[in-house]
Amino acid sequence: MKLSASQAVFLSTLFVTFSSGSPIARRETTMQMNKPTGQSVGAAYFITNEETGNFIVSADIESDGTLNLRQAIATGGLGLHGNNGGVTDGPDGLFSQGAVKVSAAANVLATVNPGSNTLSIFSIDPSDPINLNRIGDPVGSGGEFPMSLAFNKVGDTLCALNGGQVNGVSCFKVDQTKGLINLSGTNRALNLNQTTPATGPAGSASHIIFSEDNTQLIASVKGVPPTPGFLAVWDVATDGSLSPVFKTITPSQGGLLPFSMTVIEGKNALLATDAGVGFDIFDLSTSGGNASSVVPIDGQSATCWSSFSNQTGNFYLTDIGTSMVTEVNVDDNLKGSIVKQYAQGSNSGTIDNDIASVGGKELVADI
Repeated sequence: MKLSASQAVFLSTLFVTFSSGSPIARRETTMQMNKPTGQSVGAAYFITNEETGNFIVSADIESDGTLNLRQAIATGGLGLHGNNGGVTDGPDGLFSQGAVKVSAAANVLATVNPGSNTLSIFSIDPSDPINLNRIGDPVGSGGEFPMSLAFNKVGDTLCALNGGQVNGVSCFKVDQTKGLINLSGTNRALNLNQTTPATGPAGSASHIIFSEDNTQLIASVKGVPPTPGFLAVWDVATDGSLSPVFKTITPSQGGLLPFSMTVIEGKNALLATDAGVGFDIFDLSTSGGNASSVVPIDGQSATCWSSFSNQTGNFYLTDIGTSMVTEVNVDDNLKGSIVKQYAQGSNSGTIDNDIASVGGKELVADI
């Protein structure tokens, strides 16, 4: 049975940036934080993205939906913030979704290190998912300013989106002993006019995902109004290599800044947040692959991040400007509509989000 909109529960997490006065010393690779309470039902992860050293912070998800910060572990790489009109310390440091990704199928976690142009991968202890162990050394991301990651379904391939001056995608085989290994025929350019660190949000890359059937790799790129952005789509061959040139899919009239992408299951379609209007729906099954619709969200400021709940059957979009979570339904005809909105508190700066299952309910966790 699906939950109604009134039953949706939201879990907010705090994005922690550790200053020089922080208890995490730069020479340490791991720091234990709070003790376990014995009430954990899962784990949540985020990065500090500091230029002096990037850390993954692991938190227990408690049975009441709160978080208990347990451990910070060095990635072996450096963080870096994008340039937003001269501001480099804003909450949306990468202009992206998916800087940290977990493959439940392979029991691994990967993260970007935008300041060192590297990626790191860790094994997850199945008996206590707070415990991470790095596999191999960080590897070059295949470009500059890596910002978003995607695992395939089985977790044996990881692809990265680079958004700096050298931008595009690159993919890697996941070796449980050696770590990440370059996958031949996957380094593909986007040819964006960008800088390192990336300048944005407008004109920057955003997010990378696999299509539902894993036969396509898709990257989203924001436009520079009035010029709209686009999706770049590569075909994935049986050996994992990518088509040499991407196919461009643009939003329909009114779409401007496609940001995060969430698969609409069973429809060969995507919901993409659009910071310029609300959200776009891309129907990838149509002839030419560019039939889409645009759905405005009244009063929105920067709707950029999204996730899907199997329990409610709805999508959840976060807006950093209004601190609003918008619940969206997409029907069988790919018509999108707004179900309900949830205010998260003034200046809370809601950004990246995901879904967590706690006590039979799915929670929307936003940073």
